[in-house]
Amino acid sequence: MDTKEIQKLIEFISKTDLSEVKIETSDLKIQVRRGGGEAIKVVPAAAPVVYAEPAAPAPKGPEVSAAPAPSSSKVVEIKAPMIGTFYRSAGPDKPPFVEVGDEVSSGKVICILEAMKLFNEIESEVSGKIVKILVDDATPVEYDQPLFLVELA
Repeated sequence: MDTKEIQKLIEFISKTDLSEVKIETSDLKIQVRRGGGEAIKVVPAAAPVVYAEPAAPAPKGPEVSAAPAPSSSKVVEIKAPMIGTFYRSAGPDKPPFVEVGDEVSSGKVICILEAMKLFNEIESEVSGKIVKILVDDATPVEYDQPLFLVELA
């Protein structure tokens, strides 16, 4: 099982009423348990079972940006297409790709997600105006986590 298959499994389980799922093959043991703060376990079948502690929630810092109230237009989320570290700019001395109030068009680079030392440029899927940036710079993000709110043009 690769990472994408595991992510799909977790996503599927989150949409059901199941509280625990165990899958065991000759190569792999997977146990996903909901509630009680239990972590997800994925281990090779021959290895001893190791429990990972859930990460403590990150302390809330100041909001990245104040969002103006969106008008009557539709507001959509741009979500992370992968797990990684979110960066608003190409480097510490570079300006952010987008700010609140900026107009974006489909295909415009809006951030970078670093995954396994690879820097992936993330492009906007929609055209519109950035109304809120939902993630602080240089913080880890999960697959399908909302990154931006965009008011459609």
